[in-house]
This record gives sequence, structure tokens and C-alpha cells, in this order.
Amino acid sequence: MISCCVEQGLNVDARLRERDPPLVTVLMTDSPLTTKTEVSIGAVVSTAPEEQSFFRSPGLPSGFVRVCLYLILGNGITFGLLWVARFFLKDGLSPYAPQRLMTGESVALLGAFSSAWLMSRLERREFGAYGLPLRGAFGKWFWQGALFGLTEISVVVGAMAALGAYHFGALEIHGAELLRWAVFWMIFFIFVGLYEEFAFRGYVQFTFAQGLGFWPAAVLLSIAFGLIHKGNPGETWVGLAGIVLTGLFWCFTLRRTGNLWFAVGMHAIFDFGETFLYSVPDSGMIFPGHLSGATIAGPIWLTGGTAGPEGSVLDVLTLLFFFYAFHRLYPAKSADPQS
Repeated sequence: MISCCVEQGLNVDARLRERDPPLVTVLMTDSPLTTKTEVSIGAVVSTAPEEQSFFRSPGLPSGFVRVCLYLILGNGITFGLLWVARFFLKDGLSPYAPQRLMTGESVALLGAFSSAWLMSRLERREFGAYGLPLRGAFGKWFWQGALFGLTEISVVVGAMAALGAYHFGALEIHGAELLRWAVFWMIFFIFVGLYEEFAFRGYVQFTFAQGLGFWPAAVLLSIAFGLIHKGNPGETWVGLAGIVLTGLFWCFTLRRTGNLWFAVGMHAIFDFGETFLYSVPDSGMIFPGHLSGATIAGPIWLTGGTAGPEGSVLDVLTLLFFFYAFHRLYPAKSADPQS
């Protein structure tokens, strides 16, 4: 009797197991109090894909809207800061006065950084993802870039001098005045390098690269970088081509190093060398406080004319060599085949 009942009970249990999968007890340990949850092994669990935020979408429409928002925020912040700054600047200052130059550049930089920081909050990213990680600030990449920048302007001006197109002239400032101008121009052009590199190869490059790819975005923004210099006094097609090539080279350094610090250092010291050390026009402008009364004379293709040595064909040739040198010195990582 007992064995018959047991046998019947086992048959019923077997049928139940075939109909309903057994339950497994799972310990859930993601809360302070460990609880038990029963999960059916035979159940099919469907997990809905996580909804992607519009501000993190890699698509081109999203990127275009985000860049527009970034530009609106940046220009708005910059305009507001300039409006406040005018109450602290003396009337009648020359456009080339140190106070006006430094105010304009620092306000532009603050506007670009502030708008990018706001976008980083919307996109839930680290600010450093846009090319200027704080941990690498003014580290080895910056100083290696500075060496490239000093080499570039020195090679170009040295070749011009060897061909009789450049003369250093006599010193125009001495002693403490020389030191003050040197410090001022160094700080000022670091601000210039930070602003221009971040404006063209920071947030906008990062965002457009998601939708277009790195190099299409780099080409587009390098052309834009050249076009904004079109209004430089005496600018030529050789000079514009050199500026576009320079932009592409700095994109190349971004691609290989993963950040903009090399480009910032190179940009800053090249401009410092033009304006202060060799005392030649910088983007068509001759600033006060230059080291000597240097003169340039010769064909525009050689000297760059009133635009300065950056418009010389010698600078284009130097940049082409830099592409090769940088490629050899900083080879692409095997894990990044697109480099």
C-alpha cells in the first residue's frame, strides 16, 4: 500500500516536472540584506536594449545638433564675458595692447572650455575626452610639441636667412623689459594654442568624428581652419595651403597621441618664435614687444610676404617632412588599425 502510493506520487511528480521546469534558488547579493529569488531555468529572459541618449548618439544628425548647441553656448558665454570685461579695460587702448590681447584670448578660451564642459554634462562624458585630459597637462607631449614648433620656425627662418631673405637686425628691447615681454608672449601664445586647438580639434573634431569618421572630420575642420585665416593681411594661396596642412598635421598628432597637448605646445612655441624670437609677421600682424628689428625681403613664395614665414613654401616643405618624422617617431599602435 505504501509503495503503491509512493509510486503514484512519483509518477505525478514526474508529470509536473515535464510541464513546469524546476526552480533554482539564486542568492542576490546586490543589496545589504541577502535575499533569495527563484528563477525558472526554462524561462526565456528578454532584456530590452538600453535606450541611448540623444546626446551620446554617434549619428551625424545628433552630432550636428550638438555642435550647434556647443557653438551657441560658447559664443553666448564669450559675448557675456566680453561685455563684462569692457568695464575693466581702459578706453582708447590699441587693439595690440597687452591688456586687450590677453583679455580677448582668455575670454575666448573660457567660453570654449565652459561650453564644452556643459556639453560633457549633457553627454555624460569626462571633459578630457575632448582632447585635453588634465592628467597630461603640460607634460611630455606639450614639451615635445614645443620642440617641434621651435624647430619648424627656426628651420624656415634659418633657410630664409641663408638665402638672404631674412636679417635679424639690432635688439630693440633689453634687460627687465625683454624679460617682461618674453613672459607675456609665452603665456599669451599658450592661451592661443589652447583656444585654437580646442576650438578646431577638440569638441567639434571629437563629435564630427563619431558621425563622419576621424579623417573626414579632420579634413573638413582643417579647411575651415585655413578659411578663417583668409582675411590675414597679405595672405596667399601658398599660405592658406600651409595653414590647412598645419591643421591636418595637428590632427595627425591627435590621432597618434590621443590628445591635443602636443599640438598645443607646437602651436604656442611656433607663434612665440615668429612674434618674439625672430620678430617677423605672425598671420599678417607685427606685434609690439618683439626682440629685434628684423627685416624680410624677397619673393613672396619664399618669405610669405606680409603674412609672415608661415606663408612661405619653406614652411610647407618643413611640414611635409614633419609628417614623415612624426610617423617614424610615434608609430601607430597595432591595436588601432585606422591610425
